[in-house]
Amino acid sequence: MKHNFRTLLSNRQSRQLFSVSSLVNVILIIIFCWISDTNSLYSNHFAVHVPSGAARAADIAQEYGFINMGQIGSLANYYLFEHPKVRKRSISSSDEHHTLLQDEPDVHWFEQQVERKRTKRDFHYYEGNSQASGQNPYFATSAFGPPYSTSGFVDPLFKEQWYLTGGSKDGFDMNVLSAWKRGFTGKGVVVSILDDGIQTNHPDLILNYDPRASTDINDNDSDPTPQDNGDNKHGTRCAGEVAATAGNNICGVGVAYNASIGGVRMLDGTVNDAVEAKALGLNPDHVDIYSASWGPEDDIKE
Repeated sequence: MKHNFRTLLSNRQSRQLFSVSSLVNVILIIIFCWISDTNSLYSNHFAVHVPSGAARAADIAQEYGFINMGQIGSLANYYLFEHPKVRKRSISSSDEHHTLLQDEPDVHWFEQQVERKRTKRDFHYYEGNSQASGQNPYFATSAFGPPYSTSGFVDPLFKEQWYLTGGSKDGFDMNVLSAWKRGFTGKGVVVSILDDGIQTNHPDLILNYDPRASTDINDNDSDPTPQDNGDNKHGTRCAGEVAATAGNNICGVGVAYNASIGGVRMLDGTVNDAVEAKALGLNPDHVDIYSASWGPEDDIKE
C-alpha cells in the first residue's frame, strides 16, 4: 500500500513538474516571439538637437551624466550623446533619460538611437527570365551578348563585362561605350562608397583613391580599410564597379574609371540613424555621389 501511495505521489509530482516545465516553455516561446516581433533594440546613444551650439551641448551632457560624442556628421547643432549607465542594447527605451532631455529647455529634439538591420546588396538573378533561368548566379557573356571589341583595354576581365559595353540581348547592359567616347569617364567626379570599407591600397583602386571622401565610423578614425576576415569585401567590390582603373592590365574596368573614389566604413558594426547620418554627411562640399548598396532586409520579390 505504501509502495502504491509513493508511486502515485511520484507520478503526481512528475505531472506537476511536467506542467510547470511546459508552462515555462510556453512563456519563453511567447517572450521570444514578442522580442522577435519587436522592431526596436535601443542603444545608449541619443541624437540631440541643441540649437544654441556646441558649448551648451557639452554643458547639458555633463549636467545629466551623458558623454558628448560630438556633432553628428555635417548636421549643425545635432550631437550624439552616450550614457554609460544605460544598457547598450535593450528592448525598452530609457524613460528616465527621455524625461531629463525632454524637460531641458535648450534641447529642442532628441531621439534614443535604435538598431537598424542593414543588408548588403549582392547580385541576384531573376529566375523568371528564360535566359537567366538555369544559369549560374552570374550572367554569362555567351548567354546575353555577342562578342564585342574591348576598345583597346588590356584589363583581363573587361571582355566579361557585358553589362557595360552594349550589344547584349534584350538590353541587359548600360551601353556606356558611347559615353566614354564622348569623354564622360568620371573625371572630376568624387564618389564615396558607404559600406563595410574599401581596400585603399588595392592595385585597381589606388590611383583613384580619395582620402577626403573616406572615413571609418565604426572605429572612429580616417582609414576605411576593412577587417581582413573574409566577410568585409563588399565595399571594395562596389568601389571597383564604380572606379576601377582602366588599361592597367588588372581585373576589369570601372563604369566611371577616372572618378575619384573613397569609402566609408560603417556597416561593420551596429547601424543606427546617427551612423547613417554621419556617412551621408561626410564632407558634402567635396563628395558628389554617395553610393549605398545596402538597405533593410528584403526578399527581392516586392
